[in-house]
Amino acid sequence: MTRPPLERILEALLQASTKPLSLERMRELLDDPAPSLDTLRKALSRLADDCAERSVELREVASGWRLQVRDEHSPWVSRLWEERPQRYSRALLETLSLIAYRQPITRGEIEDVRGVAVSSQIIRTLLEREWVRVVGHREVPGRPAMYATTRQFLDYFNLCGLADLPPLAELREISDDLPPAAAGEAAGETAPEWMPVTPLAATDQVGAGDFGALLEELNAMETDLKTDFNDLLPPSVDDMEPDADT
Repeated sequence: MTRPPLERILEALLQASTKPLSLERMRELLDDPAPSLDTLRKALSRLADDCAERSVELREVASGWRLQVRDEHSPWVSRLWEERPQRYSRALLETLSLIAYRQPITRGEIEDVRGVAVSSQIIRTLLEREWVRVVGHREVPGRPAMYATTRQFLDYFNLCGLADLPPLAELREISDDLPPAAAGEAAGETAPEWMPVTPLAATDQVGAGDFGALLEELNAMETDLKTDFNDLLPPSVDDMEPDADT
């Protein structure tokens, strides 16, 4: 049987996979012989070009590559599922935003910024969704757990790494442009792209002051954003074999 072009094989693998595929995993599945990393990247580039005018796109996220429906088609695709999209409270989204921009962070530190207690249910929900994880314990009395985001969090919001988080100034501009009528309509809804703070602005029915203070606090945190968690870093050059012609 004639072997199909590499990009067609990769397309089949990505369509059949239930999770993103890394370049290393693709090479494992194509070990007769395995193509070089450069060859894989070129094939993926051709596949991305093929999808340019289609309803699906090739997207690189933290865990690897995946084929996914484009955002503009989501209103129709969402009708395939009877249940309503998950809604999240303002408190949960604020907590997730603080973890994302100031990780690693303890529950007490989150409460200091928000000025209110963080319920155990919020932390449990974030842990169950595998958006956050415990990465250690602060060496203070009680040794509170320190939370950070996960690779699943990056995948869900179409991010390759923590460095792809949007600048707080950009989020502030988006929140400033939201019309007042959006408050009731967007209460707590998640967005298809990374927009953890924007829904908070939409749900702020008390006033802009509290949300503005949160943005200022996050803005100060952004400069110290930790991006070197071992399980979120791409493979080092030493771990990859040199590219070779196949």
